[in-house]
Amino acid sequence: MSVGKFKAYRIFDEGGKVAARFVETTLDELDPGEVVVRVQYSSINYKDALAATGAGKIIRRFPCVGGIDLAGTVVSSSDARFRAGDAVLATGYDLSQSRDGGYTEYARVPADWIVPLPNGLSAFEAMAIGTAGFTAGLAVVRMETNGLAPADGPVIVTGATGGVGSVAVDILSVLGYEVTALTGKPAEHAYLKELGAVHILDRNTVERGTRPLEAARWAGAVDNLGGEWLAWLTRTMKQRGCIASIGLVASAELHTTVMPFILRGVSLLGIDSSQTPMALRQRVWQRLASDMHPRHLARVAHTAEFAELPKLFPRFLEGGITGRMVIRIAG
Repeated sequence: MSVGKFKAYRIFDEGGKVAARFVETTLDELDPGEVVVRVQYSSINYKDALAATGAGKIIRRFPCVGGIDLAGTVVSSSDARFRAGDAVLATGYDLSQSRDGGYTEYARVPADWIVPLPNGLSAFEAMAIGTAGFTAGLAVVRMETNGLAPADGPVIVTGATGGVGSVAVDILSVLGYEVTALTGKPAEHAYLKELGAVHILDRNTVERGTRPLEAARWAGAVDNLGGEWLAWLTRTMKQRGCIASIGLVASAELHTTVMPFILRGVSLLGIDSSQTPMALRQRVWQRLASDMHPRHLARVAHTAEFAELPKLFPRFLEGGITGRMVIRIAG
């Protein structure tokens, strides 16, 4: 199949300032890769908003096509693992950092970064999950590997209305956990209940305490906030509880003591979804298509057209978007 000019959203460094815009480009102007994909959907993650606006130092090489996620159909491949017509997805790695990403009608991607779209997932659903949902799924798998089970007691998700948080609440509920959602958005309590949260904690009224060990409450936690909230979680975990540390929306700092770790056996698990090894990556995606399939993707995901992309990034940075935002690149 011959591919002529097509549209991509490219991010530039212009005089030390980040500037992003739609351009017409060709395959030869994209980074090399064994697999050419006609992109149907991408998504917006917090990392994408930081990269496209320059609010965070995400991109390591300019210019660069934005978008750390993509899903679509293989057009051509020089790698025997993929053939024209295969449905595939790619998330993370160096997409939209040091290699062109998914905000493009056609992408060239290294074959080693591509995941066959699992049975049970459409391209839209894969991007409704996207990096954020994959990160939530990876956190759950890591906690299970650490021994967490629903019978152990309640689990908590902080930053619960965001992309990671929303999917985490949904899939933990699917798996039978008693989920508490922590949020600073009172207007979204009903939304979190729809996703399966049994209890809601208002971040504005929680008393965190200051003792090295507070009353033990949680068997597991998915934390998107960091800072004082992550420190509070370490102090309130049950015996042998585990925390999946995912984000730093509140702060990158962590001030705590060793007490939770040596007296309660608490585990702090770092979740790096970008560089997840392929075998584990495929296992998590298979589970997201089966027993961990979110039940409420239609409620969690919002769809926008490719042309609307630029105006959405500021809303992300202002915390004005709940759930996941899917970008329709091609019908």
